[in-house]
Amino acid sequence: MTTETVIDTGTNELLCVIRDRVAVITLNRPEARNSLSDTLTPALRTMIRTCGENPDVGALLLTGAGEAFCAGGNVKGMGAHRDPRKLEMSFDDKVADLQERQRLLTGALVSVRKPTIAALPGPAVGAGLAIAMACDIRIAAQSAFVATGYARIALSGDYGIAWLLTRLVGTARARELMFTGDRVDAVRAEAIGLVNRVVPDDRLQAEAFALAKSLAEGPRLALRYMKDNLDEAVLFDFETARDHEAERLVRLTTTADHKEAVQAFIEKRKAVFTGK
Repeated sequence: MTTETVIDTGTNELLCVIRDRVAVITLNRPEARNSLSDTLTPALRTMIRTCGENPDVGALLLTGAGEAFCAGGNVKGMGAHRDPRKLEMSFDDKVADLQERQRLLTGALVSVRKPTIAALPGPAVGAGLAIAMACDIRIAAQSAFVATGYARIALSGDYGIAWLLTRLVGTARARELMFTGDRVDAVRAEAIGLVNRVVPDDRLQAEAFALAKSLAEGPRLALRYMKDNLDEAVLFDFETARDHEAERLVRLTTTADHKEAVQAFIEKRKAVFTGK
């Protein structure tokens, strides 16, 4: 029997439930295409940290309510309705403030040592695209699209979007997408490696959750070490990454999960992992 635990996020702008060891985190501002706000963003940062550290959570699934994933920042708030407190901040303070907010959002999401999946029911734009790319896997509905969006508001990008985009699609495509801000539909996004798979709109949540659930049931320590290996693959030289990979594998050979996996293979049954 499936059990579901509702987590209090402190605001109706962000929803979170834990079901079958999957933390489903839903941006809930459909009237604003789930754009970030001064209420939503801090709650999202908190949920990423809380669920990432929760031993009862095996995978995180981020999605958006309604017909969007996340439209990015509040563009209207960049104009006449700017926060007076921020207007009074010095340049250095503004830089430090943004750096800290980035560290606690996409930085924290990249650092989660559990599988993370973004399910895109619709547009992921600007910082919303950065959040999706900070996840390990992206699944998009057929009607979804992505866009960097920054050039259209004469900004250069934030939340690590240039690094994340370059890592996923390479330098040439990343420059094209950043410079033009063009919309990329789901089919092309899959073709260039921005999303992992495209599914019918009415199947998005079910298929994304099924994948998250299967990963949440997997060998937790092995998946954590896999993420370490994959991160180091683009940061370190081959020799260093290879040596660290060997050390992690040897550590895993002593775990109860490895022994259970071998026994399950011999007995031709599904392994039951405990994370030990």
